[in-house]
Amino acid sequence: MKSLKKQRRIQVIAVAVVALALSAGLIGYGFRDGINYFRSPAEVVAEPPAETELFRIGGLVADGSIVRGEGTKVRFEVTDGGATVPVTYDGILPDLFEEGQGMVGQGRYVNGTFEAVEILAKHDEDYMPAELVDSLKEQGVYQHQDGAAAIN
Repeated sequence: MKSLKKQRRIQVIAVAVVALALSAGLIGYGFRDGINYFRSPAEVVAEPPAETELFRIGGLVADGSIVRGEGTKVRFEVTDGGATVPVTYDGILPDLFEEGQGMVGQGRYVNGTFEAVEILAKHDEDYMPAELVDSLKEQGVYQHQDGAAAIN
């Protein structure tokens, strides 16, 4: 009788392990399209991602780089102080989108140009995405709100 209890316990543990592995696999499969990695322009230039990879890029809109095309098409450059990446976007830009301000775009890097499907801009005078601040600090170009350069 004791061996029957032990055998049943092992069977329950085995079924639980299989169920846990299956649920972890299903969760991973569900998130595969929902995870978008953040990259700075320097990272994109150093190691260009595959054209099929959807990711986020963040930086400052380069001064003098915004060129509006027909309709809602716009071209501009995003920089982190170390590298600059050209961006194209067809859509309505946020009201606070302007040169010299922080932005985050989501899209794909195709033939040396980031083709954005979504553009986000800062929402008040103090906001800058944490990933962008970290990237700018690494490049040594981050500036505090009072205009003084940050010390790494």
